[in-house]
Amino acid sequence: MILFGGPQFTRFAEIFYVRSLLMNKTILRLAIPNILSNLTVPLLGMVDTALMGRMESEIYIGAVALGSVVLGFIYWSLGFLRMGTTGLTAQAYGAGEEKQQIVLFGQAILVASACAVMVLILQIPIAELAFWLIPGEETVKVLAKEYFYIRILAAPATIGLYALHGWFLGMQNARYPMILVIFSNVINVALNVYFVFEMGMKADGVAWATVIAQYAGAILALILFWHTYRQLTKQLVWRDVIDLRALKHFFSVNADIFIRTLCLIFVFAFFTAQSSGIDPVILAANQILLQYFYTMSFAVDGFAFAAESLVGRYIGEKNETELNKAVRLLFLWGIGFGLLFSLVYGLFGRELLDIFTDQQAVVEAANEYLPWIIVFPLSGAVAFMWDGTYIGATAVRPMRNTLIFSTIIVFLPVYYFAFPFWGNHALWLAMTLFMVARSVSLTVLAKRFIRVNG
Repeated sequence: MILFGGPQFTRFAEIFYVRSLLMNKTILRLAIPNILSNLTVPLLGMVDTALMGRMESEIYIGAVALGSVVLGFIYWSLGFLRMGTTGLTAQAYGAGEEKQQIVLFGQAILVASACAVMVLILQIPIAELAFWLIPGEETVKVLAKEYFYIRILAAPATIGLYALHGWFLGMQNARYPMILVIFSNVINVALNVYFVFEMGMKADGVAWATVIAQYAGAILALILFWHTYRQLTKQLVWRDVIDLRALKHFFSVNADIFIRTLCLIFVFAFFTAQSSGIDPVILAANQILLQYFYTMSFAVDGFAFAAESLVGRYIGEKNETELNKAVRLLFLWGIGFGLLFSLVYGLFGRELLDIFTDQQAVVEAANEYLPWIIVFPLSGAVAFMWDGTYIGATAVRPMRNTLIFSTIIVFLPVYYFAFPFWGNHALWLAMTLFMVARSVSLTVLAKRFIRVNG
């Protein structure tokens, strides 16, 4: 019998500690660059919101919010290019299949280019339909359309960056996506300030800053790829890239992620659209509070992105032990960060509102709904970590099904039942229970789908 404190137990504890330490170092090597780069994304949203929040009317915050909803629907729906590419590339990396790695790169770029062309061709009918469906004041919609038609010019760069980010992460390289996101967002923020304060532009200045920054990021991404991975291009055969069986597998993974992402986009678009239908002050208040949520989600997503890379890698290596260890430690990090954000918002949430706007009516409205943001991070953190885990395992069908369930069976019924009684609180209740439903359902299915096959 091995007694606690005996030499056998001590040796076991030492081995467990060393192996956990090594895994934590691997996790942090991937997660920290992702966290740093991800946090610049909501920072950009905060700058946009803060700049528009100091205009003479709240309609400018609303215009950027509505324009971003339509653009988000387009770009988030194409997020499968990053997620699917990461999972498939990570598995090829784990298996040591260099030819498959570069084939996946070619397929991602090919699909990204086709999607960008389609978006540019369909931009007018997309915008007209979207702004017709979204309730709100006409003056806000006019400005939102102007913002949209400028921002959509960046479609080739934005969509191409999805593919490149996904491929880099699959290759266990989180440093390049960090460099790219920080580089483009620093340019974006600098141009935002210049266009708004120096040139007197408003929502149109914010839009042009994003277009220029996205193309600068895409150019740098191609330079970084060529600098580090050009040797892989010697194995690139375009016949393999357009092989129907290979493309079918690529699309089968990405189609489920596409449907899953559409559900997620619908929930957030519905949230903003219904906010707009209440009144411009509530729209502005909810938009500010969503910046709190985005900041938390992008931080936790640093560990979710690490999960995509590591889970895919260990499944490619067929290493069940390291897979299970990585998942356990990743969840500890992700949930820990969620709790940290809950604490920060509980202590300083009211003071942070003054950063976004000096309009007292908006601040007072946002403060009323602030408690929802305090309870949000934990349920959100669990859902985000499972997303990364399932994507790395390319177990995308159950992830799709849980999103459909959480949207149709939980989010919409809760909102429509509670709205007559609670108004805007019903939106936040529905969003919170939506995250809880995702977290619970993905946890229940994990044993069946997160494992090494073969």
